Amino acid sequence: MAKLIVCGSVNMDLSIQVDRMPQAGETLTGSGFMTTPGGKGANQAVAASRLGAPVTFIGAVGDDAFGHELRATLEADRIDTCHLSQSTLSTGTAIILRCNAENRIILNPGANGGFGSGFVREALDSLAEPQDMALTQFECAPEAVRTFIRTGHELGLYTMTNPAPAAPMDDEMLSCCDLICLNETECEIVCGILPTSLAQCEAAAAKLHEAGVRQVVITLGERGAYGSARTSDDWLLSPMESAVGATSLDLSTQLVEALPVEAVDTTAAGDTFLGALAAARLEGLSFFDALAFATRASALTVTRLGAQVSIPYREELT
Repeated sequence: MAKLIVCGSVNMDLSIQVDRMPQAGETLTGSGFMTTPGGKGANQAVAASRLGAPVTFIGAVGDDAFGHELRATLEADRIDTCHLSQSTLSTGTAIILRCNAENRIILNPGANGGFGSGFVREALDSLAEPQDMALTQFECAPEAVRTFIRTGHELGLYTMTNPAPAAPMDDEMLSCCDLICLNETECEIVCGILPTSLAQCEAAAAKLHEAGVRQVVITLGERGAYGSARTSDDWLLSPMESAVGATSLDLSTQLVEALPVEAVDTTAAGDTFLGALAAARLEGLSFFDALAFATRASALTVTRLGAQVSIPYREELT
C-alpha cells in the first residue's frame, strides 16, 4: 500500500495568549499558557495520518522529556517513527505569542537541525517503494531538505514541498518537486511575485511550471487557495507516468474559496492543509477535489487552539 514519507521538524510548542504584542523591553501579562506537540513536519504527518494516510516520519528529537513525549505522541497517531532518531541536541521548541488569532513565533531548531544528508538518504533508500509520496518543509537543515527532495525525485516518488519558513529555491531544486504549496509570503520569496490578484497567482504558477513543477498551490488565507495543474488528472500519475513538457495550454486552474469560520488560532492551518492534500491524493481524489478537502480541514483547524491538538480526524470532515 502506498504511504506518505514525511521528513521534517518535531517541536514542543509553548504558547501564551496576549492582548497585544509587547514592545521592546516591555513585560506583559498573558493567559492560557499551553505546551502542545508541534513542528511543521510533525503537524503535517499527524494531519495526513488522522485523515487516512499511512505515514512514516524521518527526523530527530532530543534525549529529553519533550523528545520522549513527542515520539509517543506521533506513535499514538499511528505514525511509524523507526526513522525518528535520538539526537544529542535538545528537542526543538517554538515560543508562540497568540494575539487576535494571529501568531508570532520564535523557533529553536535543536535536534531538527542536527541531522544531515547521509541520514536522510539512508532512510529513504530503506523506506521508499513505488507509488509512495514524499513531503517536506524548511524547518530542518537545508542540506537535509535538499537531499530529501532530490533523492525522493530520483527514486520516483511523488514529491511535495512546502518552502516554510520561506527561503529561495533554485531551478535544480524546483525541477525535483512534483507539487509546491506556498502561502503569499513564500510565493514572493520563491517566485518574486506577491500573489495579491488572480493574475499574479497565474504568473507565479507559470514560473514554477516552467521550472518543472507539475502542480502549484498558493494558499491565500481568507481568499482561499489557488491551484494550477498540468491537466486536472495529472497529479494522480506517478512522476514516471506524467507527461513532460506541458505548456500553458495544458494547464487547469481554479480558485477554491475559503470557508467562513470564526478563527481563534491559525497555528497549524497550513500544515493541516498540506497533510490533507497528501491524504487526498493517496485516497485518489482529483486535484481540485483534494484542494476543497484540504480547505475544509484547515478551516476546522483554525477554530481550535493549539497545533496538533487542533488537527481534525477524517470522520469530522464527512
